[in-house]
Formats: sequence, structure tokens, C-alpha cells
Amino acid sequence: MIAGTERTPLAREFFDRPVLEVAPDLLGRTLVRHTASGPLELRLTEVEAYDGPNDPGSHAFRGRTPRNEVMFGPPGHAYVYFTYGMWHCLNLVCGPEGRASGVLLRAGEIRVGAELARKRRISARHDRELAKGPARLATALDVGRALNGTDVCAGPEAPLAVLTGTPPTPDQVRSGPRTGVGGEGAPHPWRFWISDDPTVSPYRAHQPRKRRT
Repeated sequence: MIAGTERTPLAREFFDRPVLEVAPDLLGRTLVRHTASGPLELRLTEVEAYDGPNDPGSHAFRGRTPRNEVMFGPPGHAYVYFTYGMWHCLNLVCGPEGRASGVLLRAGEIRVGAELARKRRISARHDRELAKGPARLATALDVGRALNGTDVCAGPEAPLAVLTGTPPTPDQVRSGPRTGVGGEGAPHPWRFWISDDPTVSPYRAHQPRKRRT
């Protein structure tokens, strides 16, 4: 178990900053998930930034909707969405209230509760694959739409919390194009990850979905 200042919960002020500051600063932080079966803890190793009105790749690019309401703040809350009719993805809202932005949690290393994650991720061949990718991360941590809007700054015993953890050194942080984002938002180098970490997911360019005829 991590001890000392590494167990300090991140304050709301941490999230109340521009998304391109928050996203790389989330690397190495500890995401805590309390479930009915027990706690899980994950060290974040890969994230993606989405900058609302300035970002064609963001769910909030065209304004507020019932789906993206949580993205408009206040900061420090979870935005959970359902995609492709089968997967959930977990984001952390950041930036000033009223201006939608968020960080997609793409991958991490499960350090506590791996036995619980394995039950939810039975197809994982190794523990490093338990949360390797945003849908896998949400599945491993039992994250669904019921957690949409959860305050991650409510305290370490909340359903979701983020602790100080062990951030990487600046030379370990890499950035590049976001995975699977098409259109005008494709070239933004807003994916951040810890170099050479085995839990980081591989980059995949956007592939348009084929329409059924």
C-alpha cells in the first residue's frame, strides 16, 4: 500500500485548471474505486485531453446536451459515457465551471484489487492488460453510468477518488495524437502517457465505421 503524502486526495483546485495542464499532471496519480466487493486502486499511465468548444473531438464541441451536462462542471467530477452500444469510458472534468473540458482515463496499472479486476476482465492474459485501454479500465473498475457526476473530491472513501500518487519525472512523459479521433480533432497531440510503461495502450488511428447497406 502507498503511504504518506502519496495518499493525499487531490483538491478541487487541482482540476480547476486548463485541461492541457491537468491531463499530463494526472499521470502517476492513484485512482481509487470503492465497490461493494472491495476497493481497487490504479496508477494512471495514459490519458487524453478534450477541450470542449476548442476541440472538434470533444463531446461538448457543439454545446450542452443531456449527455454531456456533467462536463460543464463544477470541476473534479466524473463524466461517464456509453459508447459503441457496449462499453463505458471514464473521464475527469476539469477547467472553470461553465466551460466544458475533461480528461479521458485511457490506461493504468492496478495495484490494489487485481483479483477483483480479473473477475471482470476474464479475457485479460496478463495483469498489465487489465486496464489497458479506456473501456478495459472502466470494466476492470466496475464503472458505469451510475457513477456519472460522482464528485471525486468528496474524500478518499467516495465511490471514486484521486490521490497524489507517484507522478513520473518530466522526461518520462510523452505526448502524441489521440487514439481513434477523426476529423479536425485528429492531429491534436493531446494524448499523454508514461514512457515504456507496459500498461499503456497502443496508438490506433481513426477508422470510420462502415455503414450497413
